[in-house]
This record gives sequence, C-alpha cells and structure tokens, in this order.
Amino acid sequence: MNFDYQFPYTSTRLPLFARNVVSTSHPLAAQAGLRMMLKGGNAVDAAIAAAAVITLTEPVSCGLGSDAFAILWDGQELHGLNSSGPAPATWTPEYFHRKYGAETKTPPKRGFDSVTVPGAVAGWVALSERFGKLPFADLLEP
Repeated sequence: MNFDYQFPYTSTRLPLFARNVVSTSHPLAAQAGLRMMLKGGNAVDAAIAAAAVITLTEPVSCGLGSDAFAILWDGQELHGLNSSGPAPATWTPEYFHRKYGAETKTPPKRGFDSVTVPGAVAGWVALSERFGKLPFADLLEP
C-alpha cells in the first residue's frame, strides 16, 4: 500500500520520512537528541539527552523531580522500565496507622505523605548503562 500524500485534514503537519529523527515538544530538546546521534549515539542516548533538555525548557512537562517510564525494543526483545520513585523507607504501615489512625488501609492521595522519591534520573542512568552507547556525562552536555 502506497502512502497517500493527499491528507484530507486541515493541518500544518506533514509526513516525514528520514533516519535519525528526534521528535520532542521543544526544538532545543530535539537538537540535543540529534547531537547525540551525530556523536555516534543511539536512540536511547538521544532520548535521554532530549529529556534532560526538556527539564529546562518545559519543566512542568518533565522535571528532575519526576518519574520515567520506557518501553524499548532492542531488535530482539521488548524491555520495559518503571522508574517511578520509591516511597521513603520510613513509610511503613505502622507509620500511617500512627499518623492517620489504625483503620487506614492506604497512604493519603494528597499532601506530603503522598510524595515519592523522584525516579527520572535513576531511570535515565539505567537505560544508559544497559542500552546506551555514549558516556552518561555526554548525554547531559547540551
């Protein structure tokens, strides 16, 4: 089936066919990802560099205090990453029973006791170590 260039919707977006494409919501982040590709990096390196730049250009979208999730195909196998941060070590059932009453079954949905440790940077490191080609410090250079 051939691609139909007669797009029936009014849109400024056009199809793009290329290699080494980095797509982000901010041009500086896309440029950072492309720089990693030009340095010999792979898609994981580009994604980490782009995500790091987004923490500065759009901090409400992806901040250092956020979490990271990834689904990655390495050419042979599918891998998943859940880098949502862990709960603080002091958050035991006893802690919540003592603070909120013995009938409490789950942590609160709001307030300080609902916040976990950020996991984004740990996720980037894990992805870089397992799948990246460039040194982690290079990914943060842009």
